[in-house]
Parts: sequence; C-alpha cells; structure tokens
Amino acid sequence: MPPARTLAATLFMTLDGVVEAPDKWSFPFWSDETGKFKLAELHATDALLLGRVTYEGFAAAWPGRKDPEGFADRFNSMPKYVASNTLKKLEWENSHLIKGDLAAEVSKLKQKPGGDIVIHGSPGLIRSLLPHDLIDEYRLLVYPIVLGHGKRLFDETSQARLDLAETEAFSKGVVKLVYRRALKARAKPTGSRPRKAKPSTK
Repeated sequence: MPPARTLAATLFMTLDGVVEAPDKWSFPFWSDETGKFKLAELHATDALLLGRVTYEGFAAAWPGRKDPEGFADRFNSMPKYVASNTLKKLEWENSHLIKGDLAAEVSKLKQKPGGDIVIHGSPGLIRSLLPHDLIDEYRLLVYPIVLGHGKRLFDETSQARLDLAETEAFSKGVVKLVYRRALKARAKPTGSRPRKAKPSTK
C-alpha cells in the first residue's frame, strides 16, 4: 500500500489562540516571508479540505481573482472537499461534498494518490478529526496580537500529542510554527514481571 498523503491544517492564529476572521486582523502583519510560505504551501497542495463556514467564505471571495503568481488560479481549480450536513449544492469550481462518516471518508481520501491535502481555517472540522488521529501537521502562523474573544482552534475537549518540527520568526513579529503528529510510543511488552528470587535458606 502506498504511503498516505499528508493531511495538514494551516491557520493564522493570534497569541491567545483565536483563529476566527483573520482578514480583520492579520493584514497589517503581512510580509514577503508570509507570502513565500503560503505560495510554497499552495504548490505542494493537491486538494483542500474545508468546513462549511470556511468554504462559504472562500467561495464568495476567490472566484474571479487573479494575481501575477497564479495563486488564485491554482486555488480556484484544485479539488475541494467540503464537510457539511447542511450544504446541498456547491457552486465553487471543482468542489465535492463529503457524505457519510467524516473520519472514514477523510481516511479514504488520504489513501488516494496525490500530494498534500490542506485544511484552511475550519476549527470545528479540525476538532472533529482530532480524536481519529488523521491530521499529520499543524502549520500555524502566530501573530503578535491578543484579541480576547473569537473562535479558538482548540477547546476544553481537544487532546493531541505533537512534536515541534519547524520554527521561523518573520520580520513583522509573526512566528511560523509547524507541529507534526507525535509518533506513538512503542508498546511495552505484556505479561507478568519476573519474580524476584527468594533468598536462600541453606
């Protein structure tokens, strides 16, 4: 069986963990480093996995956009898989609704040939996948701002073991952090412990 594709979650995050509406607070901190990181990430991406709210926001904003680097063209044309129980019709180009068991369908998607599958935003979707150990990487751009309110990536039910894989400080105070799913500890051998020898009475 070929190795599974990498499923990565990529998010803009404030210092206090808020990931909601980054268009309202992230732009003053945009830099060439941020642009290069996002462009390189896009070129390694073969498909998007999105929750309903993020999908609807992207579908309203991206069609019709153009840029010299071809970012918008690639973003608009690549396959998009949408996790939603309420959406019935997807208007954005090359969009597909995930039906049935979410974890099972995402697991099947990871086994198909191709490059990275990337989740943009979609904290609810990320939390739904956490218990199933399906997300391989978390790519976080942490911004030097505290909002005090807004949707956060994790909540009190979230649990994960992660290893820090990359870190880089950008020029405007943004820090790139890449965490990867921790390798599970090797199982300890089962069975009874050897008994200590009784002291000789001879």
